[in-house]
Amino acid sequence: MLSEKEIIATLDMIKCEHLDLRTVTIGINLFDCVSDDLQRFIGKLRNRIESLAGNLVETCNRIGGKYGIPVVNKRISISPMAAIGASFNSGELVRVAAALDDCARATGIDFIGGFSALVEKGMATGDRALIDAIPEALASTRHVCASVNVASTRAGINMDAVLRMGHTVKRAAELTADADGLAAAKLVVFANIPQDIPFMAGAYLGIGEPDAVINVGVSGPGVVKKAVDRLLESEPNADLGRISEVIKQTAARVTRAGELIGKEVAEALGIKFGVVDLSLAPTPTVGDSVGEIFQAMGLGSIGMPGSTAALALLNDAVKKGGAFASSHVGGLSGAFIPVSEDLNIATAAASGLLSLEKLEAMTSVCSVGLDMVALPGDTTAEMLAAIIADEMAIGVINKKTTAARLIPAPGKKAGERVYFGGLLGEGPVLAVNSGYRENRFVRHGGRIPAPLQSLIN
Repeated sequence: MLSEKEIIATLDMIKCEHLDLRTVTIGINLFDCVSDDLQRFIGKLRNRIESLAGNLVETCNRIGGKYGIPVVNKRISISPMAAIGASFNSGELVRVAAALDDCARATGIDFIGGFSALVEKGMATGDRALIDAIPEALASTRHVCASVNVASTRAGINMDAVLRMGHTVKRAAELTADADGLAAAKLVVFANIPQDIPFMAGAYLGIGEPDAVINVGVSGPGVVKKAVDRLLESEPNADLGRISEVIKQTAARVTRAGELIGKEVAEALGIKFGVVDLSLAPTPTVGDSVGEIFQAMGLGSIGMPGSTAALALLNDAVKKGGAFASSHVGGLSGAFIPVSEDLNIATAAASGLLSLEKLEAMTSVCSVGLDMVALPGDTTAEMLAAIIADEMAIGVINKKTTAARLIPAPGKKAGERVYFGGLLGEGPVLAVNSGYRENRFVRHGGRIPAPLQSLIN
């Protein structure tokens, strides 16, 4: 139960500090829909998704209204399509993506994730077909999101898959050139992908998950920023340990509020409750920015020296607060640094204070990786693969999740801007250190072996 003090503090967060439940995501297991007949498969898939998720939006709105905490996004994640649709070719999988898009419209949800493949150790026929289908599937649908896991600490980095994903990202962007490469913004490449992410574009329902589950994603960078502001107004000389403690306490309150709503939604739908993903996921709105937390802690801007240390403090405190408040914390749970989705971060990147190289360094301690990063349209597929490989290496060696959501904006050069709209925001095109446009390293292929820390049996 929430104490009276916690209730008052939570109401304050909602009213003044942009607290919301960023997403309620229903995970749906589709393995019992498997068929080698495309029409039969699509029919079973649609029936299962629409029967389980048909009341999701109404239920979230009702329960969110009851507590005064808005549920901003309602989403669906499904079993990895490369596994359940392994008998289909790439053209048929594009038709499956269209059916998923229809399900999204029928249920009223925002996004559906799980057009996904897990290829960290090698690619099977279904995996290759799924990856080949991704560009057209994402370009021709509005709600479908895709993810591909190409590396893990236990398996190493599948460089054949990394190079293939460089070409896939490039093609997806080209097919949506009139929208600054928007399809690539719905595609993320992972190392060590969790099975229970409620956030897009990486959400999918893992093999070890139940028939159906409710996972919630709670955000609140504005809440954390205000908490740090209040602390330093009352204690100007507070040290970083004290700042960490306040962030941890704030994260605990946010987690409890999210879990309360998530469990009630799950109960109303007759579905198991899964996890709370407490991730500081920003929006393009002023006051709802991870970048502003850095300024509250005393940095002039994200990207300056000290930024990696500040992010490490923030990420750690958020995880500890969430773990204290709930036994069901999962997903990514930490701080995101998506460039175009965070007005403050986008401004720092546009001014030159935050470079691609500094972003990469910061991903060693954040919860995701190179997120919503627009690159020049002439960035080659090999260069994209090399950037992805660097990011995967950070995750593999550090035994953490990392990801790359890169958008090579067709026709755009470094310093120009891209415009995606909504939560995807807008931002600058970052320069790529590509003095040598040829990259033979990624063409060697094979698998970069797993590090020594993989031997943990």
